[in-house]
Amino acid sequence: MRILHTSDWHLGRSFHREGMLSHQAAFVDHLLSVVEQESVDLVLVSGDVYDRALPQVDAVRLASEALARLAASRAKVVLTSGNHDSAHRLGFGSELIDAAGVFIRTDLAGVGTPVVLEDEHGPVAVHGLPYLDPDAVKESWQLTTRSHQAALTEAMARVRTDQERRGGRTVVMAHAFVTGAEPSDSERDISVGGVSMVPASVFAETTYAALGHLHGRQTITESVRYSGSPLAYSFSEERHVKGSWLVDLDASGVAAVEFVEAPVPRRLARLRGDLDTLLTDPTLADHEDSWVQATLTDAVRPVQAMERLRRRFPHTLVLGFESTAAVVGGMALPGDRPRRDRDLVKEFLTELRGSAPESAEAALLDEAVDACCEDPEVDALDSGRGLARETAEAEFAEVLF
Repeated sequence: MRILHTSDWHLGRSFHREGMLSHQAAFVDHLLSVVEQESVDLVLVSGDVYDRALPQVDAVRLASEALARLAASRAKVVLTSGNHDSAHRLGFGSELIDAAGVFIRTDLAGVGTPVVLEDEHGPVAVHGLPYLDPDAVKESWQLTTRSHQAALTEAMARVRTDQERRGGRTVVMAHAFVTGAEPSDSERDISVGGVSMVPASVFAETTYAALGHLHGRQTITESVRYSGSPLAYSFSEERHVKGSWLVDLDASGVAAVEFVEAPVPRRLARLRGDLDTLLTDPTLADHEDSWVQATLTDAVRPVQAMERLRRRFPHTLVLGFESTAAVVGGMALPGDRPRRDRDLVKEFLTELRGSAPESAEAALLDEAVDACCEDPEVDALDSGRGLARETAEAEFAEVLF
C-alpha cells in the first residue's frame, strides 16, 4: 500500500495579511497530481484542515472541491480534525461521505474503531484519532489526569485493543506535540498546565504514525513522522522544506519513505542590517522577489523606512527596529520631579529614534502639545491639574517598581 501523509492545510489562513487561498488551491492541484503520478492508494490528512472553527466560505469551498477531487481519484482518504478545526462542523455528514471513500474522523466515540483497507498483503487498519482536547476527554473517558499524554495514552490503549483482536498492520493518525519535535511560531499553543508534549513511545508497535500539528517535517523515529504544513505560515519556517511523506507498506511494515516537495509560491527571507546596506548590498538581490521580514539596526530610525524597503523588496511584510543607540530618558521614579508635557514628548521621540528632535521639529511638537492643553500659558506643574498628575505618576510608578 502506498500512503501519502499530509497535514495542517489551514485553509483560509493568511500570511501577515497576505491571502493564501490561491496558494492553498495550488497545493491541492499538486496533491492530486502526486496521487496519480505516484499511484497513491491512501491519502492521510492529520488534522487542521481549516485555520479556524468557523472557516470562511471560500475555505469551505476549497475543502469541498479538494475532497470531491480526491473521492474521484484512485486513492482513499482518511481525514481527522485538529485543534484549529470544529470537530462537529468538519465531521458533518461523515457517515454519508464514507461511501465515497473519504473517511472523516472527528468523533471521540469512534476512537479505537479503524477504517480497514486491503492490499495484496492483507488488511491495513487506519486509526484516525481526532485532536484530543484533555478538557473534553477527561470526564467522558474518566481519566485520572488532565493532560495530553493521558488522553493520547487512553486513545492508543483502545487502538491496541483493536490491534490485538484484528492483527496485521496498523496506521495511526494523531494531532499532537510529540517529545523531541521542534515547533515553529505559527502553531497554536495546546499546552495544559504548561504541559503539551507526549512521548513517542505511545506509538510503540504501530506500523506507521502520521502526525499533525507541528508545521515542519520531522522524523521522530523511522515510523513516527510529521509531514508539516504544505505552506509556510510564519517567518520562523524560512528554512523549512514543505511537502508530504510518501510511505510504502509491505507485508511486514514500512518498506520505504520518501519526501515529496510541494510547490513554493514565494520564498521567505529574514534580513537584518542598516537600511542603506539592505538597499545596496548586491548579495541580497536573490531576495527581491521574496516575502521579507526586515530588522533595521540604524542608530537613528530612518524616515519612510518601509516605503524605501519596498522599492527594492516589494513583498516586505514585516518591519522591525533594533536600534544600536543607547537608551535615553526613561520613566520618572518616585521622588523624581515630574517633567513637563513638552519635555516628555521630546524625550519619547529621542528614545524612539535615537536622536533628539531638530529645532523645527521641537517647535512643532511644542505647538501640538500646547494645542492639547486647556490653557497653553499655564505650566502644568504649577496648577492643581499638575499636582494631580504628579500624584498619579507616583502611584503608577509604585505599581511598576
